[in-house]
Amino acid sequence: MNMHNETPLMKSMIHQSLWALMESDPARFKQEVKSYFARTYPGFIVVRAKYPLIYLRDDRRRTL
Repeated sequence: MNMHNETPLMKSMIHQSLWALMESDPARFKQEVKSYFARTYPGFIVVRAKYPLIYLRDDRRRTL
């Protein structure tokens, strides 16, 4: 992977209640996290979730 062409990732956190879904209902966890960041950071895509961080990629330029 060429790191020079990759957009740097932003780190963010989510409430513990959402993390609880990761164990009990992983599909719903993914859905809720994607929905949350679509509302709070439009144009950012969830790339990875590793407790306690969510990694986001800025895709705003790609969608112009």
